[in-house]
Amino acid sequence: MTPQLMVNPSSLMTNGVEMREFGNIYLFSFTNQLQTRFEELLTKKKTNSLSSEEEAEYRGISELERIFTLINAQIATKSQWCPSQLENLSDDERNISVNTAIPPNT
Repeated sequence: MTPQLMVNPSSLMTNGVEMREFGNIYLFSFTNQLQTRFEELLTKKKTNSLSSEEEAEYRGISELERIFTLINAQIATKSQWCPSQLENLSDDERNISVNTAIPPNT
C-alpha cells in the first residue's frame, strides 16, 4: 500500500459539517461551502488538473464523505427512516448531499 497525502478529515469538521433535519431524523451533511468546494475539486480531478495541495484536500473531503455515508446509513437504519417519507422535507432547499446510503426496506 502506497501512503498518500491528504488533509486530515477532522480538520474539516469545525466549519464544514452540520446536522440537518430530514424527516424525523438528523443526518450529517457538508455545509454549502464545503459541498461547493468538493464539487469544484471533483470537476478538476475529472480533468486531471488538481495541484498536489488540491489533491490532498480532495482526498480528505472524500474520506470525510465516506465516513458520513457510513454513519448516516447507520442512523437511518436504526431509526427505520425511509427516503420516501418526503412530506416533511423542505421544497425550497437547493439540492443538498447528505451522504446517505439507502437501506433496503425490510
